[in-house]
Amino acid sequence: MTATPRITPVTPDVMTVPRKLPESGLVNLVGLTRDAMRQALIDAGTPERQAKMRLGQIWQWIYHWGVRDFSAMTNLGKDYRALLAERFEIALPEVVSRQISADGTRKYLVRIAGGHEVETVYIPEENRGTLCISSQVGCTLTCSFCHTGTQKLVRNLTAGEIVGQIMLARDDLGEWPEAGTRNDETRLISNVVLMGMGEPLYNFDNVRDAMKIAMDGEGLTLSRRRITLSTSGVVPEIARTADEIGCLLAVSFHATTDEVRDGLVPINKKWNIETLLSALREYPKLSNSERITFEYVMLKGVNDSDEDARRLVKLIRGIPAKINLIPFNEWPGAPYERSSWARIEAFAEIIYQAGYASPIRKPRGEDIMAACGQLKSATERARKSRAEIAAEAGLASGA
Repeated sequence: MTATPRITPVTPDVMTVPRKLPESGLVNLVGLTRDAMRQALIDAGTPERQAKMRLGQIWQWIYHWGVRDFSAMTNLGKDYRALLAERFEIALPEVVSRQISADGTRKYLVRIAGGHEVETVYIPEENRGTLCISSQVGCTLTCSFCHTGTQKLVRNLTAGEIVGQIMLARDDLGEWPEAGTRNDETRLISNVVLMGMGEPLYNFDNVRDAMKIAMDGEGLTLSRRRITLSTSGVVPEIARTADEIGCLLAVSFHATTDEVRDGLVPINKKWNIETLLSALREYPKLSNSERITFEYVMLKGVNDSDEDARRLVKLIRGIPAKINLIPFNEWPGAPYERSSWARIEAFAEIIYQAGYASPIRKPRGEDIMAACGQLKSATERARKSRAEIAAEAGLASGA
């Protein structure tokens, strides 16, 4: 098996991994769906009658054992391993740096093809851990409270770059099983949330393919109930998410009137609160999901009144839901302030008394700018025209 890359200390809290992205022109197997990988193996000379078996073997080496070297795939013939090495590679995004917060949160700056960068965050908890992954370089939504929204959209991530974030975090955490040992049921990465940089539903196909790989029972084996996709409200893709992914859904709600939400989450001008809620009412039935999570960032004097809390309860009535209250995580130049703790607790109590779970999210990783809404790759300098951005995001003109 291939060893985890050596990590060179920079400071006690910041580490750099000296690993380069391959530029070999070989086909990267990471991110290919089962059907696509099977076809790639056939195209490379694998007899069609053997392709299903070879696919299963290679898939397990990559996604169960974390192997990156074809020569280590010992249940494959030597000549076949040589053929694979000539045509394919098993490549992940490059980890440029790793920062570790005082609370144990890890933030990875990850470089992808073209030299662009995204951020991935691991949040450890007792007997579990959550990995927050990105789906785009930058974001097209420009939500006014979100630091990521100040970075223009550069491009969508590929399926390999999305699932690769899970794999590189497993590298860093040493979570791949050792050959011949029994599986340890305690997972350091037990949950994955698509809450990093970008709007996942504006990169639907790649997100879907990556999550199907993550949920595959012969690889990373993450339950669909352990994956949460967060959207700002791309209404046309919500039913499709239920049908083609089936994971849990979170919605960045943040306001109880269209007037306020138009300013906080500009996509509301395209699909307003009423339209969004109509789509959300169908989601639990379509996906067999337990409930929808409504994310609500607490902004002082903007959306945190008792009246807002009562209006929120009225709006979501009839939707199986919980409300995640998020104390605003400040960033340089932010136009908002965090609501006081007393105000947040009063807001939460109104929701709780109405029968909804209303946990207050504990800020994690603030000291390394890894908290919710703080992600932004400071070294990203790409600038593109509106037409280029729309083309790469797969959006219609004016989206």
